[in-house]
Amino acid sequence: MNKKIIAIIGAVSLLSACETASQKVVTGTSATSGSASTSSSVDKKKSLFAAAKQTKAEKLIAVGDRVLFDYDSAKLDSSAKILLDAQSRFLRANTDLNFIIEGHCDERGTREYNLALGEQRATAVRDYLVIQGIDPERIKVISYGKEKPAVVGSNTMAWSKNRRAVTIID
Repeated sequence: MNKKIIAIIGAVSLLSACETASQKVVTGTSATSGSASTSSSVDKKKSLFAAAKQTKAEKLIAVGDRVLFDYDSAKLDSSAKILLDAQSRFLRANTDLNFIIEGHCDERGTREYNLALGEQRATAVRDYLVIQGIDPERIKVISYGKEKPAVVGSNTMAWSKNRRAVTIID
């Protein structure tokens, strides 16, 4: 009896997923049967609607919420500065938001060393944002050192993703 109920729930879930997918296909088909301008206006409306539904945290992530660092460094490279310029535009447009900059390190090094380096990374990001016109009273800095890796692993790829500063909305 329980197996039948589970099978029915699974079938209903599968059908509801298929129904959503078929609606998307129908919408896409009707848009493509019209002119190219109709298709692009439908796409624009969908993307504007999706953007309006995003939370501010999701919008920050879309702008770029993390800066990566070289090994044993808190120096901002040119790609980090470009990302932080975009972050600063977002933060200037959302003056009601306070945020936290988290500093992180890879697993190599002592706990104490990585906590200090993580703080240096977060502070470097904060200082750059302040230079770009962000009120320092809106910014908190915290270091997690190697305690919260983004990627678990003891290899070059994991280490490169874990050497970071992440901006989150407070």
